[in-house]
Amino acid sequence: MVNTSPQQPTSSATPDYIPPLESGDRLVRPEFERRYSAMPNLKKAELIEGIVYVASPLRFEPHAEPHGNLMGWLWSYKVATPGVRLGDNPTVRLDLDNEPQPDAILIIDTACGGRSYIGVDGYVEGAPELVAEVAASSATKDLYDKKRAYRRNGIQEYIVWQVFESTVSWFSLQDGEYVELTPNPDGIIQSQVFPGLWLDVSALVTGNMQQVLGVLQTGLNSGEHHKFVEELHKFATGDRFSGNGE
Repeated sequence: MVNTSPQQPTSSATPDYIPPLESGDRLVRPEFERRYSAMPNLKKAELIEGIVYVASPLRFEPHAEPHGNLMGWLWSYKVATPGVRLGDNPTVRLDLDNEPQPDAILIIDTACGGRSYIGVDGYVEGAPELVAEVAASSATKDLYDKKRAYRRNGIQEYIVWQVFESTVSWFSLQDGEYVELTPNPDGIIQSQVFPGLWLDVSALVTGNMQQVLGVLQTGLNSGEHHKFVEELHKFATGDRFSGNGE
């Protein structure tokens, strides 16, 4: 006789079963976060334009070392610029279809007029002022879907270091479009959002960090950086309202 009684559900059909994240899944952010939270051993997954990307293990020379050098440059700027905060691989909630985990973000603290903020559960909410990514090549999603999502959400500057091609692309949001900044005759790119954040592109891609930090120090010594630090301080203390006749 054939047993026609209902079968016990498999583990994947039980009400509390949460499917794992897999690259290529199409999800909205709440479901992405639900699945991500159920995978505590997963180090990095991103939701870009509604598609899940689960990161592969990272190799040293193509990613980890360049990432460390990039962070060292940004950290040096952050230390010299009170009111600016630096994040390494933070989860960033942009919109319902995008929750990236960039290699680095540089933000202005909310108390100093920054546009993003830290939510009650510790994640970054809104668009950071600057995002930086270390990518293998120009074929990466970082220069396509992710770039489009960053532009649409108003991230003001976006740096992509394409390691295999020894190229750094630095985009500035102008009139709703990303315009690539070009080095000056000395080979230096200067941030339009963070005064004094200067980068010797050739030195960075060749690993000459002494030169990278030396050029940055020149930027930090500039009058525009000193003025920026003063403006951040005034905003945080409320002094920006002085001089209005009161």
